[in-house]
Amino acid sequence: MNENFINFHILISHSPSCLNRDDMNMQKSAVFGGKRRVRVSSQSLKRTMRHSDYYRQHLGQPSIRTKHLADFQNHVLAALADRYDEALIKQAIEYVSGKDNIVEDAQSDAVAPWVTEEIAYFCEQIKALEADGVDKKKLQKQVEKDSIAFRQALASGLDIALSGRMATSGLMSEIGQIDGALAVAHAITTHAVDADIDWFTAVDDLQELGSGHLDTQEFSSGVFYRYASLNLRQLQQNLGDATREQALDIAAHVLHMLATEVPSAKQQSFAAHNLADVALVSFSDQPISLANAFEKPIKVDRSGGFRDPSAKELNAYWDKVHRGYGLTERCAEFSLEAINLPEDIKQQPSLPELESWIRANGQNT
Repeated sequence: MNENFINFHILISHSPSCLNRDDMNMQKSAVFGGKRRVRVSSQSLKRTMRHSDYYRQHLGQPSIRTKHLADFQNHVLAALADRYDEALIKQAIEYVSGKDNIVEDAQSDAVAPWVTEEIAYFCEQIKALEADGVDKKKLQKQVEKDSIAFRQALASGLDIALSGRMATSGLMSEIGQIDGALAVAHAITTHAVDADIDWFTAVDDLQELGSGHLDTQEFSSGVFYRYASLNLRQLQQNLGDATREQALDIAAHVLHMLATEVPSAKQQSFAAHNLADVALVSFSDQPISLANAFEKPIKVDRSGGFRDPSAKELNAYWDKVHRGYGLTERCAEFSLEAINLPEDIKQQPSLPELESWIRANGQNT
């Protein structure tokens, strides 16, 4: 009863909005089932989650993602000033980044996530090796030998354990590569969408005629399917051999954010602060997306709207996959509306109770 993957299936309906834009200031979209769908990228969703107040309250400070090494070095020098000498901190950052003599405007090869406690860990390792002389190879061997402690230091930036890290220089490229535990799909509407165009003006109060500014903005509304899969064993490894209970607690927080966090783009204009209508969670031996439930675009039902028919199709398709492949998933679902569920899905009356079900390893609570 310790399936390694947790699959999250979220339906969330957004009122008119423009939550994710491309370089042409148009809504991101995708063609699926031969029809245009509005899209919110996985990058946007992940950034929204790690920069949320909920994340900071329950999971700590997120990593700092930047290529501006000089600015990051200044941040670390201030954060660790009462623990290590300035020269030691700079040496640690140089080893990790692969950049010597970091000066103003120094940059790494690419935007990468950095964690202050990771630099503190390297400061400790350098101090331990000082008696015999420190070089990159010795430091690398020491960290590889003590890999669990290194992962535990890195875990203070939990989003790296979830999303992974790719590095191209310095010790980060040798020992700092992290395989992400959380896979997040681009969210797409369950139905076809024809976008609207808003012609808007900015009125100049001191201008007698006309407007001070005229522009256009694409927007639309729709029911979005959000899917993510969490590899519990990978998460435990990334956190330095964390327990399954610790990983399950993080999984419950991931569910909460997937169901409640919304990208901030254009929200001052549209205020599409909507919560999820449906959250279906399964413990499984493999990642399984239910996006194909919506390959044929959902149509408005007799009572109007896409929410109810989307929820019904999601559950119907889960049942087809579940039975067609003889899956032994443990599943539970929270829905705002009364809905008839397949017999193998346990209904949860609230999102907090669904989170508790996850923490209980998918057992009855």
